[in-house]
Amino acid sequence: QTELVEFGGGLVHPGSSLRLSCVASGFSVANTGIQWFRQVPGKQREWVASILPPQNVNVADSVKGRCTISREEAKNTVWLQLNNLMPEDTAMYYCNARHDGHEYWGRGTQVTVDS
Repeated sequence: QTELVEFGGGLVHPGSSLRLSCVASGFSVANTGIQWFRQVPGKQREWVASILPPQNVNVADSVKGRCTISREEAKNTVWLQLNNLMPEDTAMYYCNARHDGHEYWGRGTQVTVDS
């Protein structure tokens, strides 16, 4: 079964860090591009970061300097490290992949940044 599952969200204070994970099944993250998006209710989904084979990494300006995306092939997982979190980072975070002609989304993990 091909699927993506996100983990790692939570409620944190401003300035905190979180590491989100996107665990893939049914394909290898080593040769498939993975992207992270986030969405706030009532707003459009926003692209956050991507990692494309072999090692092409990009992050959005809104998180540049605070966000790192990486891949751990042994765990078939893509990580999204978020540092110095701010209230405006509050959103549901989703990972996305295109594989074998199909597009896959996880169910998301909620990140809430609140003092």
